[in-house]
Amino acid sequence: MSDFRVLSDTVRVAPQIALSDVTEAAALGVRTIVSNRPDGEDPGQPTAAEVASAAKAVGIDFVHAPVTGFPDEAAIAAVGDVLKAGEPVLMFCRSGTRSAMTWAIALGQAGAEPEALRQAAAGAGYDLSRLPL
Repeated sequence: MSDFRVLSDTVRVAPQIALSDVTEAAALGVRTIVSNRPDGEDPGQPTAAEVASAAKAVGIDFVHAPVTGFPDEAAIAAVGDVLKAGEPVLMFCRSGTRSAMTWAIALGQAGAEPEALRQAAAGAGYDLSRLPL
């Protein structure tokens, strides 16, 4: 079983996924996978193109919004656009932290309550207590 952690009713976050995890995501009803991981960050990780191909094969949309360090405006906007649809999403990066941060910032910019976002992230194992929201 994959390490998909729940941030909300529609958003799960995970450390690096394997191509085989895409099928599990589809079985959970995920409609979009968001990769916040830059290609080539670690040897052996699947590329964005490989994950996109696996996602397409099972009817899942794919968005590559890489984050290096702190999420930039482009990644935040891309994630915000995905979240606006309100459909089930799986986001991932190396540990899941950058994905959780990008999710929280995007929702914070949309008016979500910062402490609720921090609590949801903590419940999934991510400490965003110092993240400015």
